[in-house]
Amino acid sequence: MAVLLLAATSLVPPAGAAPCELEAGETLQVADVIDGDTVLLDDGREVRLTGIQAPKLPLGRAGFEAWPLADEARDVLVELAGKKAVTLRYGGARIDRHNRILAQLFVTSGGETYWLQQEMLRRGLARVYTFSDNRACDEELLSAERTARAEGRGIWSNPFYAVRDAADVSALERQTGRFELVEGEVVSAALVRGRLYLNFGDDYRQDFTVTAGERDAKLFLETEPWLLLSGTAGEGAASPLAGRKLRVRGWVERHNGPEIRVTHPEQIELLDNPE
Repeated sequence: MAVLLLAATSLVPPAGAAPCELEAGETLQVADVIDGDTVLLDDGREVRLTGIQAPKLPLGRAGFEAWPLADEARDVLVELAGKKAVTLRYGGARIDRHNRILAQLFVTSGGETYWLQQEMLRRGLARVYTFSDNRACDEELLSAERTARAEGRGIWSNPFYAVRDAADVSALERQTGRFELVEGEVVSAALVRGRLYLNFGDDYRQDFTVTAGERDAKLFLETEPWLLLSGTAGEGAASPLAGRKLRVRGWVERHNGPEIRVTHPEQIELLDNPE
């Protein structure tokens, strides 16, 4: 997956922090840490650490149960950034619908510069969580997540965050309404009226499916590694992705069988090597 490259005036983050390119922002003080991926600045604004999703706390939501390790994730972010100066860098949309700043955050402490998103992922206290308008540095973030998962750190030792099997439809149905990582082999893939369908079983009415709307499907067809989808240019054409193993991340919905709707290529990882 390609790293989002900004204009030539982009500034590189502090040495040793992140090899991807981001646009420079201001340096401000953290006044409080709200949860494992949100901080309050001393000027009163909130910053959502874009690119990751830490375990969620209720934060006043009635009936919402804290996700496992949510308190631990917040405590680690307090350790890393609490009452410290942070430098904001941007790689996409800068404000979300809750009027929070969307930024990659860097803090220098004890002579070392920490990229907070990457550090939370390395410690196994967050998952990569990108958006179609905020996809910068995905490869660096995914690499940190993979390392933590392989070593069973933090959330990766807890069944709540286990990578799900695309073939286990009944288990996926129980995850409806949750953000999940799902792995499996594509049985068939095609465009139908401009919409992309990746089917992980023989019966699309019951089995796990990944879909992308017409506008989003165009992005997949134009972006590496989705050049492999060039064979789907015609309506209903078969795709070379059939038989490939993928890891998909997103919110599980129920439409016929369990489904994840994807909006950008960074939500899907190829798990086998192209021939």
